[in-house]
Amino acid sequence: MSQQGGNKAIVAALAANLSIAAMKFLAYFLTLSSSMLAEGIHSVADSGNQLLLLIGGKKAKRQASPEHPFGYGRERYVYAFIVSIILFSVGGLFALYEAFEKWQDPHGIEGRWWWVPLAVLLGAIAMEGRSFLVAVKESNLTRGTRSWPEFIKTAKAPELPVILLEDSAALVGLIFALFGVTVTLLTGNGIWDAIGTGLIGVLLVCVAIILAVETKSLLLGESATAEDVRAVEAALVGPGVSSVIHLKTMHLGPEELLVAAKIAVDASETGAEIAEAINAAEQRVRTAVPIATVIYLEPDIYSARQAATAADTSGQQVMPASDGEPVTGERN
Repeated sequence: MSQQGGNKAIVAALAANLSIAAMKFLAYFLTLSSSMLAEGIHSVADSGNQLLLLIGGKKAKRQASPEHPFGYGRERYVYAFIVSIILFSVGGLFALYEAFEKWQDPHGIEGRWWWVPLAVLLGAIAMEGRSFLVAVKESNLTRGTRSWPEFIKTAKAPELPVILLEDSAALVGLIFALFGVTVTLLTGNGIWDAIGTGLIGVLLVCVAIILAVETKSLLLGESATAEDVRAVEAALVGPGVSSVIHLKTMHLGPEELLVAAKIAVDASETGAEIAEAINAAEQRVRTAVPIATVIYLEPDIYSARQAATAADTSGQQVMPASDGEPVTGERN
């Protein structure tokens, strides 16, 4: 996914949330509905989160330095993780606290402005729906045949999964708020407003946990997708490189991939021939997988006899390491 596509979805969500937050706070001050307050805080938190994603994307573009020789691509993961913390604390926990307070002291929605929350919530649903459709459209450009849960779990760029989860949580939260406000208006019992607020809090906490788990995995360093791994393996083999003994990959950022491999070369090749084979292999990998920006290749002597012996004793296909001890065919 290009960062430009992610930024488009972020800007659309930011514009919607700023407008919606203003309307929700106005509705709260006119009616003192806890659901509207929780939703207003939710929109403010979402707006801050989208600003953080934009800042993270900008910081990630900085050039590598001696202190950070692999660059700053993971800044996008760091800021996405901060987003999950803010969503959990500012959004989820605040909503749960407000629900508890309203439960302790329930009061209905009275006065001539009783219709304002309904109008605001319906308008917010329309605006959030438009923002959500932008995120869906941008995601479909790279989602392929993956299901939505699979896309959120496997995407290496954090922006679109974050916006998708935030927007979907916002839409469901608005429905919860609409439920709480409507039933409160019909019954005059503020307990329903508290229930709607509590549902919003539980929803935001769950979404924040999902975001935290997924971004933590990216921060720790995820391997390339299975498709990219296969493409790298196939590209490494060529003139002067008979096979791949061992391969590891790791994302340095959404569009930056580290490739480290031990490759098998013929014992009769000279140092110059091996160097030429390595250079050619690197070029093939970069052509096959353009995001492979950092490549380290270690040549080793391939021994068919040792490989066959190791396979017979271990029951799995292995290649010999440089010290003569076999290593398994683990990929990443």
